[in-house]
Amino acid sequence: MIFQIKQRRWLYISLGILSLCLAITITPARASLQIPTTSTLNVSVSTSQPSNWLEQGRKLYHSGRFAEAVTIWQTAAQQYHTQGDRLNEALSLSYLSLAQQELNQWQVAQQSIEQSLKLLQTSIPSADAILWAQALNTQANLQLHTGKAETALESWQQAQKFYEQAGDTMGSLGSQINQAQALQTLGFYRRSKQQLEALTQKLQRMPDNEVKVSGLRSLGLALQIIGDSKSQQILEQSLAIARQISAQPQLSSILIALGQTAVDLQDPEAALDYFEQAQLLTTNPSDRLQARLAQFKLFLNYDKLEFVNPLAPQLLQQLRELSPSHTSLYAAINFVATLNHQSNSEQILPLKDLAQLMAVTVQSAQQIQDTQAEAHALNQWGKLYQRTQQLSQAQELTQKSLNIARQLQANDIIAQSAWQVGQLYKQQGDRSKAITAYTEAVNALKALRGDLVAINPDVQFSFRTSVEPVYRELVDLLLENQPSQAELIQARELIEALQIAELDNFFREACLDRTQQIDRVDPTATVIYPIILPDRLTVILSKAGQPLRSYVTHKSQAEIEQTLDNFLVALNPVSDSKNRDRLSQQIYGWLIRPESAEQAFIDTKTLVFVLDGRLRNIPIAALFDGKQYLIEKYAVALSPGLQLMATRSLHQNHISAIVGGISQSRAGFSALPAVESEVKQISKAVSSRVLLNQEFTSQALAERVKSSSAGIVHLATHGQFSSRLEDTFLLTWDGQVNVKELSELLKNRGSDPSKAIELLVLSACDTATGDDRAVLGLAGLTVKSGARSTIATLWPVKDRAAAMLMTRFYDQLRQPKITKAEALRQAQISLIRQTDFHEPFFWSGFVLIGNWI
Repeated sequence: MIFQIKQRRWLYISLGILSLCLAITITPARASLQIPTTSTLNVSVSTSQPSNWLEQGRKLYHSGRFAEAVTIWQTAAQQYHTQGDRLNEALSLSYLSLAQQELNQWQVAQQSIEQSLKLLQTSIPSADAILWAQALNTQANLQLHTGKAETALESWQQAQKFYEQAGDTMGSLGSQINQAQALQTLGFYRRSKQQLEALTQKLQRMPDNEVKVSGLRSLGLALQIIGDSKSQQILEQSLAIARQISAQPQLSSILIALGQTAVDLQDPEAALDYFEQAQLLTTNPSDRLQARLAQFKLFLNYDKLEFVNPLAPQLLQQLRELSPSHTSLYAAINFVATLNHQSNSEQILPLKDLAQLMAVTVQSAQQIQDTQAEAHALNQWGKLYQRTQQLSQAQELTQKSLNIARQLQANDIIAQSAWQVGQLYKQQGDRSKAITAYTEAVNALKALRGDLVAINPDVQFSFRTSVEPVYRELVDLLLENQPSQAELIQARELIEALQIAELDNFFREACLDRTQQIDRVDPTATVIYPIILPDRLTVILSKAGQPLRSYVTHKSQAEIEQTLDNFLVALNPVSDSKNRDRLSQQIYGWLIRPESAEQAFIDTKTLVFVLDGRLRNIPIAALFDGKQYLIEKYAVALSPGLQLMATRSLHQNHISAIVGGISQSRAGFSALPAVESEVKQISKAVSSRVLLNQEFTSQALAERVKSSSAGIVHLATHGQFSSRLEDTFLLTWDGQVNVKELSELLKNRGSDPSKAIELLVLSACDTATGDDRAVLGLAGLTVKSGARSTIATLWPVKDRAAAMLMTRFYDQLRQPKITKAEALRQAQISLIRQTDFHEPFFWSGFVLIGNWI
């Protein structure tokens, strides 16, 4: 009897740990299926078969042979039903649903779990709590995957209660991790993060054992998926404990996860070391293969062909020899997908060998009834034919992939396959069908939104290679020749959606609430969308109550970007001013002059730019028409898109501010001596609460933001904005605050929109050197913090010039009926006309992002 109970415990432990691993590292957008661990059951496992069915199914599931596991667990359920063993029948049905979900058999999975729960409710009133927990966990995963996140959250909360009733700590923790994922799906990211942090504290209090190792590893992976930098620390702790207690089977998977973290942090040496350790320590062939594939991809990414070339045929041979399983299928797909993203992959392996591997993978997927893997394999196979210009074969295979993805409602596969179908129609000159296919791909990406980061990591590639090009290629198609009004509207909406998708990708969560269109907020504003396409620059103009307009400059993307780079260099005061003016006039001509000639800007007071690509780093205010700078004619604002939160204007007579800054050298950053003067002058201009130097800590700032109703937060300190979340931060006296922490800190007034910060000013920050998308971090902070608008600098400005401009800005802001954009304009004009800081370098780096009213 003791042996039988231990045998059941082992089944719970092993299948629980396994499914948690599969959930986060193999299956797309799948929760952490815990089948936990330590409760004592007052029933025995039938051993009337040579090897009992539950254990046999576990082994098949463990090897990724889900269809065979389904067959075994179906047999088990039938046999237990015949024997009258309702408890084991219910358990078999719960496991059966789990395997059916892996095969995307949603309807039968629903039937299986419903039967299991019905048995537990009616036939086994005294069923062990652990069985209820397991069944509810399986049901919740199904609910989450079929779009019922709120119901899934409730099911996991019930499961947690049963785990706790059974004394199963690991099960309870696993359920809470799952709840955090459901919260993310519902958009409650702050609640999700708080729950994950609370889990960390619980795990820290546990004794060092395999349960703790698994829990920490699972938590580390969950944090890695949502982009939380603490994931590395949690994974390292899990690794240390695993080594200390000799938890050998878990070492390789933890090392692979740490290797992936090092890849994300752009530390290839550390990543390679982790992957090599994983290969040496593992006893699991699947883990060894995963480590080698990760190593292969790393070598490719860093162009280490001397290591790639000998490794590629070895991996190909190994993949050919694997028996069909969920894991082996995705290993093959991952391998081919990696090579498909390399322009020179035929120099590494013949494309016909890769096509043959995908043909076998499709057959294997059909054999084990893994239709999702079949769709992925067909997509990659079609891509290989596309590369060899065998367009009819590519079309047939990709269309099959798309048809399967539609049946599965798998938006991640729909996005990739519909995109590929669109490319093929475009190559064949069928513009109409190409637009239809591209539109389907974009709609699938929009449906995914914050889940993009959780797409199956075995087939996921970066935002810039898998998401952004879909939008841009469709915009390119829509804006060919003479676009209709409908095509202009769709193109504008796509650029909007791309801006939002970029911000979602930056924060790894859906973070922008759409409510109100800019051009409906202010009828005196004209919105300008410059779009950089491969062979031209197209500008769309939007003004309230008028049809959209567009105009085109035919220049290559390379030439446009080179001109923009040259202009940035020429802004340095020691550069040739004639060259600077020439470049500035050229860019002015691209963006403004064609429509000025048609007097399109009559009655326009503010130009709002939704900038694209490298244009984001350009100081638009400094564009020159040969006589005047643009800022001398119009107020200028930047926006991440037309959709903004509703705003209220600042009450000029009742402006109050929280003002913080650091004037002394700190943490390796140079002193900013004029900051002290800037802070004092601002506090004279508006009612202020000041935090200077030692007083300016992250905690003090958080408390001041929470307790104050001030509409302005003005921070004069070092900071950096980047397209990488990890490289975007602000300096406080006690260290760097990353952009996620800063946005949460500034949002510390609750969810009441009336308490949101109206204006966030960052007067001494910088954009990351060489980062052509650095302003993305600045736009991200504006949106994520809930601030209505932000003023910041594109480069470090002489602190005396910054202090002067900011003081004049606040003087203007106090004037009646003046917008934030106009106040900044007047401050910039005063520097041009009334000071020695008339060069654009000193004043044009200040930009207003967000609502300008």
